Order: sequence, then C-alpha cells, then structure tokens
Amino acid sequence: MQKKEQFLWEHYYSKEELKVNIPDLSLYDYMMKHTKNFKNNYAINYFGRKITYKVFWEYIDKCARSLKAIGIKKGDVISICLPNTPEAIISFFAANKIGAIVEMIHPLSASEEIKDYLLSTNSKLLIILSQFYSKIKNIIKKTKVKNVILSSPSDSMPIFLNTLYNTFKTSKEEKPLKNNFYIFWKEFLSLSLTYSENIEAKVSSKEAALILHSGGTTGTPKSIVLANQSITGVNEQAKVFFPDVDIGDSLLLVIPLFHCLGLVVGVFIPLCRGAVVICVPEFNVKRFDKLLTKYKPNFLLGVPTLFESLLTNKYLNKASLSYLKCLVCGGDTLSSQNSNAIHEFLKNHGSKAKIIQGYGMTETCGPVTFGTKGSDKLGSVGIPLPGNVVRIIDPKTNKECKPLEIGEICISSFVVMEGYLNNPKATNEVLQTYTDGRKYIKTGDLGYMDKDGVIFYVQRIKRIIISSGYNIYPEYVERVLKDNKYIKDACVVGVPHPYKKEIAKAFIILKDGIEESYTIKKEIMDYANNNLAHYMIPREYIFKKDFPKTKMAKTDYLALQKELTNK
Repeated sequence: MQKKEQFLWEHYYSKEELKVNIPDLSLYDYMMKHTKNFKNNYAINYFGRKITYKVFWEYIDKCARSLKAIGIKKGDVISICLPNTPEAIISFFAANKIGAIVEMIHPLSASEEIKDYLLSTNSKLLIILSQFYSKIKNIIKKTKVKNVILSSPSDSMPIFLNTLYNTFKTSKEEKPLKNNFYIFWKEFLSLSLTYSENIEAKVSSKEAALILHSGGTTGTPKSIVLANQSITGVNEQAKVFFPDVDIGDSLLLVIPLFHCLGLVVGVFIPLCRGAVVICVPEFNVKRFDKLLTKYKPNFLLGVPTLFESLLTNKYLNKASLSYLKCLVCGGDTLSSQNSNAIHEFLKNHGSKAKIIQGYGMTETCGPVTFGTKGSDKLGSVGIPLPGNVVRIIDPKTNKECKPLEIGEICISSFVVMEGYLNNPKATNEVLQTYTDGRKYIKTGDLGYMDKDGVIFYVQRIKRIIISSGYNIYPEYVERVLKDNKYIKDACVVGVPHPYKKEIAKAFIILKDGIEESYTIKKEIMDYANNNLAHYMIPREYIFKKDFPKTKMAKTDYLALQKELTNK
C-alpha cells in the first residue's frame, strides 16, 4: 500500500480536523440539514426587518414553486442580477431546490455584457432590479430568456421604508407595459399558488450549482462552473477556519453576491451556522460608521480598503467595537503595516477581533488558504485548509519548488471548479494532472511556502488591475475600446491610488484622420460608460501618436505605466 504523503502544514491541524467528508447533498438540502433547529432564530436582517429561518424557508418554497410554475426545470440556468437583497438570497436557494443552475451577474454590468452573459449560459430567466429595465429592454429579446422578474430594493423593506422608497425613488423609473414576459417580484411569488406538485429535485453534490464570471487565470473573462460540493465543501472547511460563529451571531454583508467571497463566505456559511446575515444593498464607505453602530455585527467581511477606512473614520474615535469577533479580509492583500494598525485600532476600541487573511480565487470557490491555527505569519496568507493540497511549481521546469523558492501556486481540492463554461481549451490549460496523480489548477500567481507550510503570496503572473477588491482585466477593456469607431489602438494600465489601491487609465491612439478634441474624448467616454461595467471604466484617457514596443514588437505596457507613475 502506498504511504500517504505528509504535507508541511498538517502539523497545524489535529487528525480529526484533517478529515473532511463532503455529504452528497445539494446546497439547499445541506442548508436545510444544518438549520433545521433554528426555525425561530433570525436568518436575515434587512433595514431592520428581521426574517426568521422559518419564514426564510417559506419564501424559498414559494419562489421555487413560482419557478416551476413558469416552466423552469432541473438543469436550466437562471440569472440573478441583484444587489445584496433578501430576494437575491431566496432566489439562489430556490433555484437550487429544484435543481436549476444559478448565474450571478454584476448589477452594474453594461447592457451588452448582460446580453453576452445570458447568451453564453443559455439562461431561461433573468431576475433583475426594476430600475434597470431600461438597460435590458433592447437586448433581452436577443437572448433565450423566457421571463424577466423585476425586483425592487424595497420589496423586503419594513412598511414605512417601503412607502418612502416607492414614493421618492421609483416615481421617475421607466417600467414595462404589463404582460406575461415581465413579472414583478410579488406577482411572481403569487404564482406559487398555482403549482401544487412536488418541486424538490434529486441533485448530486457533484452536479453544477453556480456560474460566476471572472477573468480566469489568463486575464480573459470566463464563466466559471462550480458544483454543489465546492460550496458545501467550503462550509465544512469553515468549521476549522471560522470556528467562532455562534447561533445568533451576525455578519455585515457588504461584499456583493456576484463575488464568490460574498455569496459563499458572506451568506452560505453564516446561514448554515445559524447566524444572521445583515444585507446591505448599496454600500457607501463614508457611512460605514453608521452601519457599525446601528447593527453592531460580530463579523465583518471585506476588502482591504474597507478595513483601512476604519483608521480614518473620525466618527469611530470614541466608539466601542467590543461586539466585533472577527474580520475576514479578501479580494486583495492587506499590507503588514495596515494590518498592525487595524489590530491596534480594534484593541483601543475594546475589541479582541483579529483580521484573518487568506488566498483564493473564484475558480476555487473562494478561500484556499487561511491564517488560522496560529499560521498568520506577518505577510503570509496562511496555510491550506483541510482537504486542500497546495504545491509551488516552477513554471519553467514543472518541478516542485523547495521551501522559500518562488514558483506558481497550484491547487488541488474538491472546491476547485468543474471548468470554464463552453471553453475546454482554457479549462485544460489551467486544470492539469501532476505527477502525484491529482488534478491541480494553475493559478497564474507567484508565491512560496516556508518550512512550516505557510504560504506567502508574491505577485501576479497575469496582467491584472485590482481596484477596491474588483478585478479589472486590461486586455478585455482594450478590446472593448478598440471596437470604438475612433480608436486605432488602446492600452490600459493600473496606477496606484490612495484609497482604491489601483485605478485603470487608458492610453489611446486615434485612427488616421481623427484629431483629438473635447467632442471625440466625450464620445469615447460615453462609449466606455455604455459598454463596460462601472468598476472597469478607465478613470483617465491619454492620447498618443504611438506606443512603445517590446523586443517582441508588442505594446510595452510597463513603459506606459512608468510614464504615469513617474509623474
């Protein structure tokens, strides 16, 4: 019998902690199994309206029956394009209950992006904010969507806030004519009364449950397919890296649901532990202090800029933060200097909480490593979670690096994606079998492991810009810009920013015969605003006659980047 391989990081765990058993359950069945004793506890808090688990389950059942009533069946894809509202969470679980696959779409995506997403997944249903009707009205008929469900942020608000919102926010909102294609949320839920048959589908843990859109490890936008076991597996691991979640604890959800960290760590894990998810549909960092003092959450989940804002918020100077138990940082790395400053800030405000940092990607359903069990060495991203195998591989020789040698971070785990949707070439490029017989995902990121098995992230191999935790893929933005009738060539680079970490700026070469002018620049800006998601839009456009070239005759984006950073 072949001897089981011993990994450097395993000494941090007990033998029991290293045993991870993934039950053959769907997300819905797994959630129900773990919450069956919490029916009178609160599951969701939305603008002060608290929804118990029992009522939450009832909403899921109504939504699932309504989905069946309009013809959604097992294996169909439904698309959710909503902010952090109860309707988004309810729809997610309802779809899984009937065996449908959920596609999550950024609510601020441009019209053409939404159309491309819907076409790529062959989506049958779109659930979107009613205020975005004008964004989809001209593209939706070009897709295979059979119905559009229109939701409002006010649907689950307390009565008083609901009235205020509908009085002042929706009066000028363009709405569709009443027909069977567009259905408003409350009308949609009423369809549940028309479907009395059994709705639960037998769903294997290995079947697809979720599609998320990302740049992939190559920097080109792709659709990532995650199985039920990827998400339930993270929760099994969370029993180790998130051990202090008690029944009735609360988590402030400001990370959006189209982000793996928000959906899995911010919603699925807390709900499966009997905690309360405080939904914040529209987050403004300037009002962060008011959210904290109003809700007093026990857990915070955010990107580095969120936690760094604590240090400069004058309204928290005398506030007690004793209720905070843990802060989970993702989406980007937090500097050692800021990490120490935040810990000191928390200590001075009566909190024993620590910031836990880790490493992961959408293709791994979120966290792969975490600074848990005392592995949170300064500058590190912690150790692999139970069930995960991380190897540092030399990209040139394909041999495993020794401790402290830098190489590509490669991951094998049950949480790893099924693959990129309709893209076997890209899937096979990143999912490869190594000499140990395991299939690993090549992350495109450089790092190293120390003698204790602790992982240190160094830098990205891929060309990418991270702005406030969002990934911006320059090659994609460039392709969109080059489709403009005035643009001959474009190069997008990231430059440092005091709050966002980085912002995107675009260098533009106009087509022959086109002269730079205010009108031309305005049209290019309008074009970008209409064809790119908000966070991808370049913050500045610099016109040039030509671009510097590398020895391989490619645009030297590093040279252009230096032009801006050396100013």
